[in-house]
Amino acid sequence: MLSGTLHPPMAHKRFTQFAWGLLIYNLMVILGGAYVRASLSGDGCGDHWPSCQGQILPIGGALKTIIEFSHRISTALLLPLILVLIVWAFVAFPRGHPVRLGAWLIFLGTWMEALIGAALVLNKWVALDRSTERAIVMPAHLVATFLLLMALALTAWWSGEGGRIKLKGQGAIGAALLLGLIGAILLGISGAITALGDTLFPSVSLLEGLKQDLAPGVHFTVGLRIYHPLIAISLGLYIVVVAGLAARLRPSPKVTRFARWTVMLFLLQMGVGLINLLALAPVWLQMIHLLMADLLWIAMTLLVAAALEEGVPQVELESVDWEAEHAAYPAPKTPAAHSAKASGDIPDAEPALPPATWKEYVALTKPRVISLLLLTTLMAMFVAAASESLPVPRLWVFLAVGVGFYMAAGAANCINMVLERDLDLRMGRTAKRPTVTHSIPPASALVFAFALMLGSFGILWAAANMLSAMLALAGLAFYVIIYTMLLKRRTWANIVIGGAAGAFPPLVGWAAVTNDLSLLAWTLFAIIFLWTPVHFWALALLIKEDYARAGVPMLPVVRGERATVIQMAFYTVLTVGVTALPLWMARQDGQASVGGVYIGAAVLLNLVLVIRMVQLFRHPERQQAKTLFTYSMLYLALLFIAMAVDTARWL
Repeated sequence: MLSGTLHPPMAHKRFTQFAWGLLIYNLMVILGGAYVRASLSGDGCGDHWPSCQGQILPIGGALKTIIEFSHRISTALLLPLILVLIVWAFVAFPRGHPVRLGAWLIFLGTWMEALIGAALVLNKWVALDRSTERAIVMPAHLVATFLLLMALALTAWWSGEGGRIKLKGQGAIGAALLLGLIGAILLGISGAITALGDTLFPSVSLLEGLKQDLAPGVHFTVGLRIYHPLIAISLGLYIVVVAGLAARLRPSPKVTRFARWTVMLFLLQMGVGLINLLALAPVWLQMIHLLMADLLWIAMTLLVAAALEEGVPQVELESVDWEAEHAAYPAPKTPAAHSAKASGDIPDAEPALPPATWKEYVALTKPRVISLLLLTTLMAMFVAAASESLPVPRLWVFLAVGVGFYMAAGAANCINMVLERDLDLRMGRTAKRPTVTHSIPPASALVFAFALMLGSFGILWAAANMLSAMLALAGLAFYVIIYTMLLKRRTWANIVIGGAAGAFPPLVGWAAVTNDLSLLAWTLFAIIFLWTPVHFWALALLIKEDYARAGVPMLPVVRGERATVIQMAFYTVLTVGVTALPLWMARQDGQASVGGVYIGAAVLLNLVLVIRMVQLFRHPERQQAKTLFTYSMLYLALLFIAMAVDTARWL
């Protein structure tokens, strides 16, 4: 018997097939219900239930009567099928087996859906009814649907390859996965209300729909339509981050499979949602959108079940043989006693390390790295304020964005430290990080990171707007998933693509002031994106040996110094070019976005940057690389400060 499984893999095959088939049939019933709502056929049977128009079998009714009655028949057929599944579960599986629990949950979920459906009909909360009660009960109907789908998926999973779920000892990733399920339910609720708004208040064009969404005093189901995409992207980004971490920290083929399905379905759902928005939510596309949401929910359910399954290895607590690693790569002042204790080779009587200090937790956020990113965020707020004809950003928003962004960037850096402990140990400049020295256990570091992530989103949303909160989360997701997990250990282009994560800060600052992203905001993004390879490869030249020892394929390691310098020269030219773009951009009032201060600063800063690059190109030596690396930080800081000063309305 496999570790963590409840039965041999081939046992109860027919039950498993029946359970999966019942899940598929339930999805069809759900889509039928969506068609009833979207086609305004919910009153097809009048206010009669369970009869239709007062008859057991309505004959010769209108089309919407046929639609509504057909949905009721398909729902009614679920009950005998579920009774078969319950009896079968109790016959085939022993007492205490989770399949029995799953079968009862399916039974309860089916009755919950049926009763809520009856309440909608009996209270006439159907068709074109715009009551608040309907807007409350419909999301409740969706929650019941989600819980039923969860019960069906888990029952099928437990009867096949799935094992028992263990909640204790799962650490931060377990809590994060469960929080992701809660977030998905909240997303489903917003989607249900938005779909109701599309049904009750259809639009003839996208522009009219946007005006309708933003109009004062609009019905709340319409007002939510503008927020649902932002909620979807924000929660989706969180789900992607958690799915990626689960795949890394719970290295099981099943976890990896469901994590990939979760990410792929999220991306497909976003694509379908965009098409749905542009096409003004036709009925058939609403049904596809709902189907994708249900499939994403099922994938998430199975991801959580697989990740929390008994017997799944937990890399979160100890993924590296630290005793061997410390012997091979000794780091100064590393607590050797704790290293041995972590590997389980010393008795419990050994004295434990003292609790981590607040300074060590601050070190997890990499404050020196964040300082430059934070500066670009705050300076972008001044430029954005000028575009809105404001003298300065509002003080409390300015301070809150500073705190919120620092927390988001700190969370990303903290997760990065947890995932790269093995690399950090092998590199001299990172060997003293708290996650390497074990002064902060990886599990505690992850808890800290998720607290920062959620706190950041709440602060940015409350103080500024959801767009800025979503962009901060997007930068975190890009850094953790794209750069750290997918690119850094695989390709020398890691910093070219992954460097986009460091270009999100000005977008966050801009959106916090204007609640949109103009062309100038994206130009600020492009400046940092193209500047990053020049800056980072200069550092890579300085610590080439460290990267080689850690096995990280940075450009100087895999292509050599000459190829690196050539690439840096190319990106220097691109950086100089993109910094000229703000000169041709205009404010909304038609005045130039930047003037003499920025022009003078940009010319001088770019001139020095080119000179430093030419010096490195002619003499690719350590001192030249160090000079360029140091100057590149000053370059970006002064460039953004110059733009903020030049556009300031108070001067």
